Amino acid sequence: MRPFEYLRAGSEAEAVASGGRFLAGGTNLLDLMRLDVERPARLTDITRLPLRDIQETAGGGLRIGALASNTSVAEHPLVRARAPLLSEALLAGASQQLRNMASMSGNIMQRTRCPYFRNLDFPHCNKRELGSGCGALEGDHRKHAVLGTSSCCVAVHASDAAVALVALDCSVTLHGPEGEREVPLRDFLLQPGDHPEREHDLRRGELIVALTLPALPWAVNATYLKVRERESYAFALASAAVAADLDGRTVRDVRIALGGVGTVPWRATAAEAQLRGQPATRANFEAAALAALAGAQPLPQNRYKVQLASSVIVRALERVTGASA
Repeated sequence: MRPFEYLRAGSEAEAVASGGRFLAGGTNLLDLMRLDVERPARLTDITRLPLRDIQETAGGGLRIGALASNTSVAEHPLVRARAPLLSEALLAGASQQLRNMASMSGNIMQRTRCPYFRNLDFPHCNKRELGSGCGALEGDHRKHAVLGTSSCCVAVHASDAAVALVALDCSVTLHGPEGEREVPLRDFLLQPGDHPEREHDLRRGELIVALTLPALPWAVNATYLKVRERESYAFALASAAVAADLDGRTVRDVRIALGGVGTVPWRATAAEAQLRGQPATRANFEAAALAALAGAQPLPQNRYKVQLASSVIVRALERVTGASA
């Protein structure tokens, strides 16, 4: 690990003015520093900032402090009652020890687990050095993305919680030199395009202070389904966060987001549109899954993910609607 300057912020204003990389749980950043992938000259410790509260908003939604641990959010009564989808997703990711340390803001900001990014022995990674190429395109890409990819990058976004948050229309509150602003999480996390080194819409000096979920009463009827190579602590090959509003056997409204298959947590809006107003049947779920994966661009080794993600969508929809035929 390279030498760096360490600061401890006593307030949001101090953190914003520090000019350093923010350190919370450190479960991703410190690993990457040890690998010499991340090389910050200054770390600003924000762990003493009062950003851990989980509260109901005036409109009946939830405001989650950026430094709330994954464990505290997953186990919080308000989250379990209002957004059980988020609790499920958090419990499906990482070990108990990591969940105890990891912050919610760090979770959505975590960087990809692509081996070409994390291993300096591989020289071709546009995330590390723009213009160097993407080693995965001609290398091992079995676990890489099929949605939101570009000729520059096919790395998968790793977060389980972010998939649930995108499905629940989460917004991110940011405090920076010019004050506060709020951005939908779907817009905050960026697809690679021609600039895979830009992973989020975080401006210089900005600090994530909260995640806000709008009121969505029917989101209690929800599930997070994750398929992985082993049951314990593995990243998703494909996952689906699904919540459904039913009128009898008709899908009145629905939210679907996918993980493990996109360069960002993937909101399947085409699948949602396909299902609204339709009977809750397997045939309609399969049609929605086709719509969700219509824009997929698989590589030779990860073509299986298209069918796998489709199956996960159908299974999740069956689970929340009680339909199987």
